[in-house]
Amino acid sequence: MDTLTAIHTRFSVPKVGPAPVPRALVEALLWAAVQAPNHYRVRPWRFVVLSGDARQRLGEVMAQSFSKKFPKSPPEVLDKERAKPLRSPLLIAVGVDEPSDPRVIEIENICAAAAACQNLLLAAHDLGLAAQWRTGDAVRDPLVKDFLGFEPAQQVIAFLYIGFPEHGPAPYERPGFEEHTVWME
Repeated sequence: MDTLTAIHTRFSVPKVGPAPVPRALVEALLWAAVQAPNHYRVRPWRFVVLSGDARQRLGEVMAQSFSKKFPKSPPEVLDKERAKPLRSPLLIAVGVDEPSDPRVIEIENICAAAAACQNLLLAAHDLGLAAQWRTGDAVRDPLVKDFLGFEPAQQVIAFLYIGFPEHGPAPYERPGFEEHTVWME
């Protein structure tokens, strides 16, 4: 698949099948991710790959955190929170290192990690996988960050849900660039 085709045909796919994603495909996704541009070659991205029982353990942490914030939450609400990481057989959490080089500012690292996410999503599409980029309160949650091995000050910018599609994506009309572009000559 050529690059422009991949860009124009990739859609977020929220429903995937339960089949595990082979490690070789996961490694291919990560190799694509780390080809992203990054200022001063600091490679600020950090990936935590969760599959199998690790997704359930993350779900428990997410439910525990939610319960701390909302102690009167009914069990069905906590069950919904607990089930979030089980939406796909593979979940990749993406974190961002704080700048260690004095020439680098935080937004540069965040942008580099976001570019890595986009590379990964495009590679998933090319490999016939379905993927969706999600965030939510959990990316800022101290308990979730701790479970994933991130420092409290580290940004977590994505939960990438990945699996094999059960059916094709439901494409939607994407707006053009025109209303978001100013031309200056």
